[in-house]
Amino acid sequence: MPWRAASPMDQRTQFIADFLRDALSLTELCALYGVARKTGYKWIDRYLRHGPAGLEERSRRPRRSPNQTSDEIVSAILAARRRHPTWGGKKLLALLHKRQPRWPLPGRSTACDILKRHGMVPIKRYRRRIGHPGKPTSEILAPNDVWSADYKGPFRTGDERYCYPLTVADGFSRYLLGCQALVSTAGEGAKPIFTRLFQEYGLPKRIRSDNGVPFATNTLARLSTLSAWWVRLGILPELIEPGRPAQNGRHERMHRTLKAETTRPAAGSLAAQQRKFNVFRQEFNHERPHEALDQQTPASCYTPSPRPMPARLPPLEYPDRFEVRYVSANGGIRWNSRWVNVSIVCVGEYVGLEEIDDGIWNVYFGPLKLGRLHERRMRIEDAYGRLYRHRHV
Repeated sequence: MPWRAASPMDQRTQFIADFLRDALSLTELCALYGVARKTGYKWIDRYLRHGPAGLEERSRRPRRSPNQTSDEIVSAILAARRRHPTWGGKKLLALLHKRQPRWPLPGRSTACDILKRHGMVPIKRYRRRIGHPGKPTSEILAPNDVWSADYKGPFRTGDERYCYPLTVADGFSRYLLGCQALVSTAGEGAKPIFTRLFQEYGLPKRIRSDNGVPFATNTLARLSTLSAWWVRLGILPELIEPGRPAQNGRHERMHRTLKAETTRPAAGSLAAQQRKFNVFRQEFNHERPHEALDQQTPASCYTPSPRPMPARLPPLEYPDRFEVRYVSANGGIRWNSRWVNVSIVCVGEYVGLEEIDDGIWNVYFGPLKLGRLHERRMRIEDAYGRLYRHRHV
């Protein structure tokens, strides 16, 4: 580096002061400050022309560009865009080439930059991408280790109403715990079904589902209101990868049999369709032998869970080393006097933060990891925010 100090302006001022005292020759002075003689002459010339202001840094931006698009072409591109507001840069250039074949038109990227510079390109709003934990790896070794839940594809009954069958099965015994005809996939309709199943059969360790509503959303850890309720009950939600129904293949195979025997043809009403589901469930569990069970019935291999459903939701507990924060009504927590967004699903609950490195914290909702908090990144974003506000005051 030509200047040894952190502030080049101070060094240049001292250089000029030593030059004006005429105690050293220019060669000795440049050697003392570690700069070339050409650089020394440059700053002396700027000082003599402009005074102390000449020692400040100047923009290195070129005064003109030989490849700059002419104002005439820019105006023509903008006028064509106003006439055809849905056309892109490629089509606009083709149109101008037909009208003015001798014009040196710019490339497509330059034309798009011109449109964007003049506010003629709508700003795209990108959705936040939420990661996925990957293929489920939990082993199914006993009844109630993993339940599977899914909606069979909707169909219309005889009265032209849509039917959304919610099916829940035990992964080990293939026991069909429930098959309920619902009018939508909303969580308000699914929660009473799971409440009844938990009261009747107890609580499983995990519930495996796809990534659709009401089992998952696009928030942190793909947590939904329904799966957050499962976590409060001590049940871990487990998601298959998007577009991989084979990862819940036992449930999908049951759906094929359910569709063939209960929906072709469909019943005349939702109540009549539910009666068909009840008959199918009785036969599937108690009469139909299952090849994967060595021709035994699912009912002969299933036993209810020893974990009963509690009358009241137990509080979420965290180890003593965790920092615990309350999620307020806006879906965020207070962290070092700052608001940090967590998830609207966790409103009214407590989350735990475990420090795994200096300024790096894992955020948990009960046993479920939601994400990671970086304090250093927060400070950088806060500094950029203050700089942005300062520039736009």
